[in-house]
Amino acid sequence: MSSSKVFSIHGKGLKFNSKADFQPYLDELKAVEGVEEIHLGGNTFGVEACEALAEALKGSKTLKVADLADIFTGRLITEIPQALSAICNALRSIPSLVELNLSDNAFGGRSAEPMVPFLTQHRTFSVLKLNNNGLGVWGGETVAKALTESAKLSKAEGKPSALRTVICGRNRLENGSAPSWAEAFKAHGGLVEVRMFQNGIRMDGVEALAKGLSGCPDLEVFDLQDNTFTERGSRAVALALPSWPKLRELNLSDCLLKPKGGLALSTVFVQGVNPNLQVLKLAYGEFDSGTIDLIAKAIKDYWPHLRVLELNGNVADPEDECITNVKDALEGHGQEDALDDLDDMMDAADLEAEEEEVHPAVAEAEEIDKREAEEEAAAAGKSPAAMSLGKTAAPTLREKMVDAADALADMLSGVSLGDKPKAA
Repeated sequence: MSSSKVFSIHGKGLKFNSKADFQPYLDELKAVEGVEEIHLGGNTFGVEACEALAEALKGSKTLKVADLADIFTGRLITEIPQALSAICNALRSIPSLVELNLSDNAFGGRSAEPMVPFLTQHRTFSVLKLNNNGLGVWGGETVAKALTESAKLSKAEGKPSALRTVICGRNRLENGSAPSWAEAFKAHGGLVEVRMFQNGIRMDGVEALAKGLSGCPDLEVFDLQDNTFTERGSRAVALALPSWPKLRELNLSDCLLKPKGGLALSTVFVQGVNPNLQVLKLAYGEFDSGTIDLIAKAIKDYWPHLRVLELNGNVADPEDECITNVKDALEGHGQEDALDDLDDMMDAADLEAEEEEVHPAVAEAEEIDKREAEEEAAAAGKSPAAMSLGKTAAPTLREKMVDAADALADMLSGVSLGDKPKAA
């Protein structure tokens, strides 16, 4: 895009309290004929300056990108809602807008409400970036419900959702907001990219998100890094994987997958349901050689374009056969540089020591996994493994996942690139 259509004062460290403070830059903005992008981050705007900006933007016919990340540094939390409301109300009147970036603004939950009219009524924008805003559970619910309402209004008018990208990481969304996000994702079935890393989401929340996103067949990027999966969350994502045939990037690093969770995922990988995968990040998942061997097989058989693979921090020696199998598979596709450094791999003794010092939240998560599986199994007269997989997958896939997830890690430690996955 020609720079003549872009207005940027990004990173100048300017402080705009009043309209007069901002006026010289308003004049520059107005001088950009047919402006398509504005980048204002790294400066700080007060209420009056935001109102002046809003007045200048209102009714634009050409603006596509509003990059308003990091524009409230040093502002009182009481100022931000009014300032944000002025901006969002102006953007609501711009049908050409494609992307809104409000990341790195310390809103807190109370500043979610001013975004609601825009999120609900501007139904042609496609990219929403709300990273590191401190939304919390309530703020996250507010945003998600506004997006759901937008989808309902579009549907009532016979129009498809335009939303394609949602980035909402580092917001303390937790389990409490996950059902609302799941409903929003399901309503916006054309989503292509979803990133919700570092949100304190645990198994119930992961399960809800995976089910919601199962209704998004065009999903290409899914990033839930640094949330807590354990076996239950891993299985939920594993069940959703066949719903995403266009998946290019999957980031589940630092998600505490554990051996059974790793096996649940990798057993689906070797079914070839995500043949377009290019980036797979599974670092610090605490899974072992059984999972890594299956990943090697998936690479060999189905992932010729895998260019980034992160496995560091899992349970295997860098000289183990499973790692050699991974390297050989990558080399076979000319992707020998895809694998990350394996300088922090764990051995079984390291894992046992960590488990002895397990964080209380992790211990609680695993206990909930176990207790719920046992209770459901007792009620239905089935094994806990069969119950935890539910009834939504095709029988063959479900049977294979049960077999893998119920097996101990060493049962698959001998799998090599030439072996076929064990059928149920």
